[in-house]
Amino acid sequence: MRSFSHLLGRFGLPRATIAADAVAPSAQACGRPAYIPPATDPGIAARLIDDVLGEHQNLIDRIKVCYGVDRPTFAKELLPLIRRYAECVHLLPATPDHYFHAPGGLLRLGLEVGFFSLQGTDGHIFSGRATISTRRHLEPRWRQATFLAGLCSELHRTLSHVSATNDQGEAWQPYLLPLSSWLARHHAERYHLKWLPHAPECRAQGLFILPHVVPNAVLQHLANGNTVIVPHMLASIAGMPVYPEHNILDDLVRRAAALVIDRDLRASGERNGQPQAGAHWERHLVDALRQLVRTHPAWRPNTDKSRLWYGRDGAFLVWPNAAADLRALLASKELAGIPKESDTMQDILLAAGVFVPQPDGQARWQIHPPGGKPGLDVVKLSAPALLFAGLDPAPEPFAVALARATPAASAPDPAAAQPCHATEQLPLPMDAAPNVPAPAATSPAPEENAAASAASPACPPDGPVQLALEILGFRLDAPMRLNPVVRDALARIVDTMNRDEPGAGIRMEEAGLFIALAEFTRRQLEPSLALRALTDAGMLAQPDGNAATVARHIDGEPTRGLLLASRFITGFNAGHAALTVNNSGPPAC
Repeated sequence: MRSFSHLLGRFGLPRATIAADAVAPSAQACGRPAYIPPATDPGIAARLIDDVLGEHQNLIDRIKVCYGVDRPTFAKELLPLIRRYAECVHLLPATPDHYFHAPGGLLRLGLEVGFFSLQGTDGHIFSGRATISTRRHLEPRWRQATFLAGLCSELHRTLSHVSATNDQGEAWQPYLLPLSSWLARHHAERYHLKWLPHAPECRAQGLFILPHVVPNAVLQHLANGNTVIVPHMLASIAGMPVYPEHNILDDLVRRAAALVIDRDLRASGERNGQPQAGAHWERHLVDALRQLVRTHPAWRPNTDKSRLWYGRDGAFLVWPNAAADLRALLASKELAGIPKESDTMQDILLAAGVFVPQPDGQARWQIHPPGGKPGLDVVKLSAPALLFAGLDPAPEPFAVALARATPAASAPDPAAAQPCHATEQLPLPMDAAPNVPAPAATSPAPEENAAASAASPACPPDGPVQLALEILGFRLDAPMRLNPVVRDALARIVDTMNRDEPGAGIRMEEAGLFIALAEFTRRQLEPSLALRALTDAGMLAQPDGNAATVARHIDGEPTRGLLLASRFITGFNAGHAALTVNNSGPPAC
C-alpha cells in the first residue's frame, strides 16, 4: 500500500487522502452498477505529468530560448504555468477528427500557439505612447501575457466540447479541478471521452477555469504599473474586442493560431489525403464581419450600394461582394490559410449557423430593397445581433420585408427594362417577321428624329463607365511584405474608387492611382511612414524620375501626393480604359 500510495502521490494529492481513497469500497460493493465503456473505446491512459511534458521537451526548450531568460528565471516565470496547463488538459485532443485530434493535441496546440505568439512580440512595440523607461519596464510583462494568451487560447474546449469519464462512469467536473487532479482523486488508470454534439463556440468560458492555469499572483504581477495588460490578455482568451485601443496581443495570438492550425491540417492532408475544410475559420470570419460593419463605409446598413441590408425579416449580406471585402481584410491581417473562395466562406458560415439557408435548402436568397432597386443575391444572417451588438446607435431596419418575391402581374416589360448600352441595339419589330420585306432605307424627317429622341429613354452620359466600374470593382493587391498598418489604410483608399465620390485627392491616371498625402493623414497615418513602406515594397510609379512624391493641381491648388503603380490595383487597367472610352466622346444610344 505504501508503494501504491507513493506512486499515486506523484499526481499531486496528499498521501493521506490517497490512502483513504485507496481503501474506499468499490462501486460494486456499494450496489452501483459498474460503468462499462464501449468495447471499441480503449480510453486514454492516466499518465504522469512529467511523462506528458517529456514528449514536448524540444518545444519547451524553444520557448525558453525565445523568452530570452536564463534557466532559473524561466523555471520561475513560465515553466510552472506550462505545467499547470498540462495538468488541466492532460492528454485531451483539441478536436474529435479535425486539427490536433490525437491524444495530447490540446496540450500541443496550446504550446505551439503560445510559442509563435511569443515569437511575434519581437517585431512589435507595446504601449507605444508610453515613455522608453515605462516600455522597458512593461515589455517583459507584455511578452509573458502574450504567451499565456496563446497557451490558453483554446482552453474553453475543456468545458464546452468534450466530457471525460472514468471506468465507473464518473464524470470530470472541469470547473472544480484540473483533469490530472481528478484522475488522481479517483485513482483512474484511464479515462474515456465523449464529444458533445452541436457544442456552441463560447470562448469566454475559458476565463472560468483560467485560475487552474494562471494563479492570482501572476495576474497581479502582470497588472503592476499598468491597466491594460491583463484586460488585453483576458479579452484575447475570451475572444472579445477591446475598444477603443487596438489589441496587438490578440492580433499576435490569432496569427499564431491560424499558422499552427494550417500547418497541422496540411500535415494531416499529406498523411491521410485532403484535410477537412477550415471550420476553425468561423471565429475569424465572424470577427471580420463585425469589424467591417464598424469601420467600412460600404457596410453601413441600408445605404446606396451597401453590402448590408436590414429589414423586418432580418439582415442580409450581398454575396459574393461581401466575401471580397472579407478576404481583403483577412489578407491584411496576414493570417495563414485564409479561405480564397466565396463559396468556401459561405459553406463554413452556413455550417456554423451564422448564415441560414432558404426553406428549400438553397444557400442564397434574393431581396428587393425599397425604392425600386433591382433584386440582389444575398445570404441571410441567423440573427442581426451577430453584427449589430454593441453598435451605438443601433441601426434601424426597414419597416418592410426584403426577401419577398416579385408578383408576376407587376413584372416589368422585358423590352422596357432593357438597359441602354452604347454597343447594343434593341431588336427591331421586323426581326420577328423575316418574310416581310424590309422597307427602303430613307432618312427620317427632322420632326421624326425629334419625336424619336423624346420617346426613347435618356441614356446617362456616364452610363457605360459607371456600368464598367460597378462590374469590375477596384481592390488592392499588395505584396505580403507591406506594413500591415499601411496596407489597411491603402486598401480603404483604393476601395473609395468603388463609390461615386472617391474624393478630390484620389484620381486615376495612366501610370497609376494618384493619392494626395492628405488622404493618409485623414486616416490617422503619417504620410512619411506610408511613403517609406511603399517605396521599400516597390509599389510606387515614379514618372518624374526618382522622386517619391508627385505634384498635381486639384481645384486650382498644387497638391503633393504619391502615385501607386497600377499593377497593384485589381481592375485598374480595365477601369482606366472605360474612362478613356468615355472621355473620347458621348456614347451613342
